Amino acid sequence: MAGELTSDKTADGSGAAEAGRAEKASFGFRTVALGEKQGMVDHVFHQVASRYDLMNDLMSGGMHRLWKDAMVSWLAPPRKTRRTWRVLDVAGGTGDIATRIVESGAYGAKGKSSGRIEATVCDINNSMLTVGRDRAEAAGHAANIRFAQGNAESLPFPDNHFDAYTIAFGIRNVPRIQVALEEAYRVLKRGGRFMCLEFSQVDLPVLDRVYDLYSFNVIPRMGQEVTGDGDSYQYLVESIRKFPHQARFAAMIEKAGFSRVDYRNLSGGIAAIHSGWKL
Repeated sequence: MAGELTSDKTADGSGAAEAGRAEKASFGFRTVALGEKQGMVDHVFHQVASRYDLMNDLMSGGMHRLWKDAMVSWLAPPRKTRRTWRVLDVAGGTGDIATRIVESGAYGAKGKSSGRIEATVCDINNSMLTVGRDRAEAAGHAANIRFAQGNAESLPFPDNHFDAYTIAFGIRNVPRIQVALEEAYRVLKRGGRFMCLEFSQVDLPVLDRVYDLYSFNVIPRMGQEVTGDGDSYQYLVESIRKFPHQARFAAMIEKAGFSRVDYRNLSGGIAAIHSGWKL
């Protein structure tokens, strides 16, 4: 993964632009200029937005729903709160995680206490946000789930604002993961919690071979059939293999300033949940 930019920024921003071209990042198994990756990732998600959750169901056999439930269960949103409990879900355009959080904190969500849960979904891709807004309104959650377009590396929110930060299957698409982790730390309150659900490294000898065969031979073809875009799913499969393994990612979370960092493997390490606290 590409590191932070080290070039000085000129008054017109040309220094940052030059640095973006000079630094490298992985786009699946390809190496591209750091400044090009975000646009390439955006294109992928514009292509697949309308059928994103359907493809997640097909690719994982519905397991992604159980994994997301496991993350929200470990987060344990308050069922009663005397104040507004704020959670930021980054790269969560379709609102899948935010909906689970709001519904799991039932009393706050339905206004039966003096406080409530307020979820903000932040995604850089407007096509994904459009899907999420429509779904939140249809589910009756428009009052509790807000949507904002923004970059995980430069969040449009104040310091020390949120009680929790979640990101599911999104951080591996961020060009500068360490910068995104530092932004998560910045926007969380003291005592706030960071949680990340992401594909990870399979730790079972037979399962890892089966998983590789399935990933590279079935998923791109499935993506082509369902969305008409196999290339986007080829990238998604490759991006999983380029993402840091569980222990390395935990170290990156600690480097960003988080304490009590821990992780749990799901389905033999196909996915993992990482947790950390801003103390």
